[in-house]
Amino acid sequence: MEKVNYKEWKNCYQLTNEKVELIVTTDVGPRIIFFGFVGGKNVFHNFEDMVGTTGGDEWKIYGGHRLWHAPENQPRSYFPDNNPIKIEDKGAFVRLIQPVEDTTGIEKQIDIYLDQSKPEVKVIHRLINHNVWGVELAAWSLSVMAPGGKAIIPLPKRGSHTDGDLLPSSSLILWSYTRMADKRWAWGDKYIMLQSETGNDVAQKCGAMVEDGWAAYVNNDILFVKRFDYLPEFSYPDMGSNVETFTNESFLELETLGPLCWLLPDEAVEHTEIWNLFDGIKTPLSDKEIDQTILPKVKSVRKP
Repeated sequence: MEKVNYKEWKNCYQLTNEKVELIVTTDVGPRIIFFGFVGGKNVFHNFEDMVGTTGGDEWKIYGGHRLWHAPENQPRSYFPDNNPIKIEDKGAFVRLIQPVEDTTGIEKQIDIYLDQSKPEVKVIHRLINHNVWGVELAAWSLSVMAPGGKAIIPLPKRGSHTDGDLLPSSSLILWSYTRMADKRWAWGDKYIMLQSETGNDVAQKCGAMVEDGWAAYVNNDILFVKRFDYLPEFSYPDMGSNVETFTNESFLELETLGPLCWLLPDEAVEHTEIWNLFDGIKTPLSDKEIDQTILPKVKSVRKP
């Protein structure tokens, strides 16, 4: 871990294993603001007019990777994380700690485990309830991806009506502004794809229950994969979503959610993602191409 400056934020820390590098800031957050191959591009998006700024009473997106608690609500979800946070070097991992949110009583923590040799990071998201009453919530991790790429969300195994598959097997969650005819969507038999299109200011979002426990983003020949646990015995927020993707004119978010829980005072809940990077991966145009180029990479990495 090395202290560095990053775009006018002077209190940042870089983690590297000579294959990938990751930068966090302690000036605001908790935020992971850079992730990529050493010497390569950031797979995350930074909002240049916000990066380096601190303070203020309005929430700023900044970019990078952040932790929220679901379900989304204004003002609860939009607590302004504009002030300094703590960082603790635990040896095997680094912990980012946000002061308790004075409007919600929730404390956010992110633990980061960078693999010693592989392009892999384990990210543990933690919410702690400091209220004197219980709170219903779910841990929600959001990655603001660099524009121009394509999100990939796997659908559950397909079946056949003639073989007796008579009952519904999965759900697709739509928002009031979701337009299924929008050309950025590709609704395949096995996968959903959403293209990030710079300058298209019509927002789009969908959610799904992803039993396979992964989602991905391909951009500039770089494949970013998130893996997470699928826990079918629990209820999930947003009508049953554990993966969501959102896009607008400047970025695309790849999001995963943990189960809903009733978090008692002083209790904590965790949600873990495993990140992997692969280079030399072309953007797929069909289910077949995902099966050929993306799926083997996903199967080669470990679950949380």
